[in-house]
Amino acid sequence: METKLNFFSLMLLMLMSLSCGVAEKRDIWEQGSSQVTKPAASAKFALTESSSSLPEKIDLASLYRSLDELAELERTGAWIKGMAFRESGLRENAGDFAGAVAAAYKELSWAYGLGSIQKDDTEKGLLNLLASSKESAVVSAVNAVIAFSRGDWNKAGNDLTALFNEYDEPDCFGRWMTLVCSLEKNIGSQAEEDRRTASAYRSIRARYAPFPEYWYRGARAFSGMIAADYAENCINASAQGPFADECRKIIASNTGLKTEDGLSIKTKKEIDALVALSVNSGNPLILDSLLPLIALPDNPYTVYAVGVLKSLNGVTGFWEYFSGQAAASSGRLAERLTYICRG
Repeated sequence: METKLNFFSLMLLMLMSLSCGVAEKRDIWEQGSSQVTKPAASAKFALTESSSSLPEKIDLASLYRSLDELAELERTGAWIKGMAFRESGLRENAGDFAGAVAAAYKELSWAYGLGSIQKDDTEKGLLNLLASSKESAVVSAVNAVIAFSRGDWNKAGNDLTALFNEYDEPDCFGRWMTLVCSLEKNIGSQAEEDRRTASAYRSIRARYAPFPEYWYRGARAFSGMIAADYAENCINASAQGPFADECRKIIASNTGLKTEDGLSIKTKKEIDALVALSVNSGNPLILDSLLPLIALPDNPYTVYAVGVLKSLNGVTGFWEYFSGQAAASSGRLAERLTYICRG
């Protein structure tokens, strides 16, 4: 067997630093896998000593305990920069090479979902790993993950299923990937097996709340208000990320709107943030970006926005802003603004 593969995280981290280019993006991962930002003192679970400082004789019980703690942190919504790199190192030392590759890819996927690296960069990192290792378990895992990254759902599903067995956590990242493969292969299917897959996918949402692609894949696979809810969560997790525009269209198509109306959609969280910024700064013009949403046919997001804006009539300068916009508008937008102006 080769030397332990703690270079997984280092290699991927170097690639991300080079590809980000912009300092503020690079800062997200600058500490690396051995310098994970500690959670707040009030966090329920404390991280144990980094795998890079473990003694030569590996204490598997300690490694597994550390992995359990990381999993629980994720289930509480505490996704921390570098945490998946740390998990990768722990899994390497435990001999779980497939899990180590999956964890390293998790860090890349999170960075991509946040818009901090490009899609091509995730594959470059995986190809670097492939070129640097002859370990068969690593090669198999990297090839499976590359197939996943490229959207080859049949190959990825078959290969990943062979790597992650019934002893793995039901919500581990490898399991998430296999569920995604099943969902993507059978979008729109109502077969009982596919309904069970969808149910299994929804059951692991607690662990992936901050992970944009979890919500994106669910939004694509589901329908109706469930799809809209998943799409809204994806946007809230990363409004400027690579999945946000498609998720706005998914919301539109699942709330009775035209697909092209999606680019005018703002989530309730976004609406609240814009209103708070506008009021706190005393600048009603910040609300201009909500006007296309106000002009849409009835849907939950437009109704919510109208209700929130109507509550601002008593704030100095806002009634004048709404009445001025109403006078300069026509059609549905003018009607909605006139309604907002009424006491």
